[in-house]
Amino acid sequence: MRAPGTCLPLRAEGLAYTANGIAILHGVSFTLASGPPALIIGPNGAGKSVLLRLLHGLLPPSAGAVRWAGWESRNGAQRPQRRLMPRDAMVFQRPVMLRRSALANVVYALKLAGLPRAERLARARAALERVGLEELADRPARRLSGGEQQRLALARASALEPEVLFLDEPCASLDPAATRAVEAIVAGIAAGGTKVVMTTQDLGQARRLAGDILFLHRGRLLEHAPAAAFFAGPEAPEAAAFLRGELVW
Repeated sequence: MRAPGTCLPLRAEGLAYTANGIAILHGVSFTLASGPPALIIGPNGAGKSVLLRLLHGLLPPSAGAVRWAGWESRNGAQRPQRRLMPRDAMVFQRPVMLRRSALANVVYALKLAGLPRAERLARARAALERVGLEELADRPARRLSGGEQQRLALARASALEPEVLFLDEPCASLDPAATRAVEAIVAGIAAGGTKVVMTTQDLGQARRLAGDILFLHRGRLLEHAPAAAFFAGPEAPEAAAFLRGELVW
C-alpha cells in the first residue's frame, strides 16, 4: 500500500481555458484529496478531457491555477514553492504504443523516469503481471488488441508508482469484457493508494468506481459531491437531467 501522497491535495483554482477564441472552461475550482477515485462526468463537449490535460500539465490554463502541495502551474508557468514536484501519470483513450514489445514499452517509460537500470526489468515484469499481460511480454505492443493495449498503458503508467493517475475515458472503445478487466485494474491501482482521476461517459462505470463525482456542463463545474449523494439526488438541475438521459449538451 502506498503511503499518503505528498503532492496532495490537488487544487484547481478558477481554471479557465480558451482555444481559438472559444472558451472551453470557465472558472473551475475544486480540491481533490487522497482516497477513492474521482470521476469527471458530463455531456460531450463539457470540457472533461481539457480539464484533465490542464491538471496533468499538458495544457497551460488561460486563467487560474493548478496547485499541488508545493507546486503551482499558473498561466503556463510552473513555479516551485518547494523542491517537491507532483508525481502523476496519464493514460489516454487511445494510448500511443511504441514500436517495441509490451515489456520494452514499460521498461522505456521507467528509463525516462530515471529508474536505475538494475530495477527496470523486474518492475516492468511485475507491472505486466498485475494487468494480466505477463504471457504477452514479448509480443509487439502494436499487435495487441485494443483492450490489451489499454491494459499495457495502465501497466506502463502504474509502474511509475504515481501519486495521481489521470485516465481519459480509458474504456470508451472497449467491449464489455475488456471494460470489466480495465475497471478491475483501475480499482486495484486505487486500492494501492494512488489517487485516480478519471473521465467517463459511462454512468454505470461511474457508479462502480467513483468515490466522488465532478459534474461538468458547458465548461462549468456545476456539482462536486460524494458519489452516493450525487446519484441519490444531484443538486444541479442539469445533473439530474443528465442522469435521466435528457441532457446531451
